[in-house]
Amino acid sequence: MDMTGKKVLVTGAAGGLGTSICWAFARAGAQVLALDIDPAKGERLIAAGEGEGAEVRARLRFVPGDLADLGALAARLAALFEAQGGIDVLINNAAIYPSRSIEEFSIEEHRRVQGVNVDAALVCVQAALPHMKRQRFGRIVNVVSITMYGGWPLLLPYVTSKGALLGMTRAMARELGPHGITVNAVSPGAFPTDAEKIHPDPEGYQRFVLEHQSVKRRGAPEDIANAMLFFAAEGSGFVTGQTLNVDGGWVMQ
Repeated sequence: MDMTGKKVLVTGAAGGLGTSICWAFARAGAQVLALDIDPAKGERLIAAGEGEGAEVRARLRFVPGDLADLGALAARLAALFEAQGGIDVLINNAAIYPSRSIEEFSIEEHRRVQGVNVDAALVCVQAALPHMKRQRFGRIVNVVSITMYGGWPLLLPYVTSKGALLGMTRAMARELGPHGITVNAVSPGAFPTDAEKIHPDPEGYQRFVLEHQSVKRRGAPEDIANAMLFFAAEGSGFVTGQTLNVDGGWVMQ
């Protein structure tokens, strides 16, 4: 996919999936703003591009930011988008995923998860819309999860947030289509990232994943990046309000 000249924002950019997404877009020619809360992870994100050419490395910029502070996030994005002359592609990838039983979650923690996973995504979209509407082009991709289909206990606030984000995707797609803006969702399966560290039996979890998948290998971050590039391309402009499960054939609809 040729993304030359496109301006892209990726949240949760320094995680396992986010890193691959960011560098895939930079290699495709996009100017990438990589937003994440952790500067140390940001350094690792930049280091992951050491094998890229100087031209590709120059296209990626790490931007530290806390998605839990919605007011500061809105102001930061407004300034960033104005400074770079707009935004073409927004990828809402950031999420937090505490794990414990339903009885142990406080309402405050539940709200914190919704704040980062859902409310911050809305703030990012609102910041991008003036630019996307003005140019009558935009691509918004929200990262949901196959946990919405059941099969994973102890993740109530996370699963709830991903269901809300899917509803947001569809509502936005309906409203923003007349402005040349598409909104879609990518639903990753079980990828071997830091998120898996919440599972107490790694080998048992590995068996559980492969038993459920049709494709008998673990997913690679590049599998998600390729789906993102498809939804972000100009040629996918007739696809909106859709969810693509990138999960090795775990969920089939």
